[in-house]
Amino acid sequence: MTYDFLIDSYDTERVKVLSVWSEFRDEDLDVRPNAGDPRGRSVREHMVHQCVSEDTWFRKMLGIDVGAPPLPPRETRLEFIARYAEDSGRRLDALRTTDDRWWEALTTFFDVQRPRAWVFTRRLTHTSHHRGQQMAMLRMLGRDLHSNYGPTADTGGLMQNNAPTIYAYASVEALLEGERRGAGKAALPGSRGASVTERP
Repeated sequence: MTYDFLIDSYDTERVKVLSVWSEFRDEDLDVRPNAGDPRGRSVREHMVHQCVSEDTWFRKMLGIDVGAPPLPPRETRLEFIARYAEDSGRRLDALRTTDDRWWEALTTFFDVQRPRAWVFTRRLTHTSHHRGQQMAMLRMLGRDLHSNYGPTADTGGLMQNNAPTIYAYASVEALLEGERRGAGKAALPGSRGASVTERP
């Protein structure tokens, strides 16, 4: 199918969301970029936004309803992870049943008509935008970061310096099990003084 790459992208993007969420702690949930400025979403508000907005886009714009409330009954880090893992897994299963005609059919995107493939691409970029904000929050909190797309300072620096890509977990299932046990993330070597800028 022409649009398999979008389904594959969603599969990896959902893992990236869950991986970033796994790097936070429960005590981080109410932290904002600037404690005195409510305009900057807290970690919890980012998780709420991801769950609710993705549910809304899929139901109203893409016609995929997983038949579950978008938010967990208890708003803990682990409950957000479990809720999003289950719902995004169901969405992935539904996407795998589509064909080219489904992706090319027009749907309503707010107040305009767009093909589903276009809307879905916007959804992926929306998700990665907010995930980037959350990764910046992790740095503000002094947390280590596993790979999301490639090496980080904590996996050894830059790709051109042969720093490895090290994901926190090998799969969603391993992530859920590891986070329930409170252990299981891949070890990080740290930067070892390696540069994290491409500037010569």
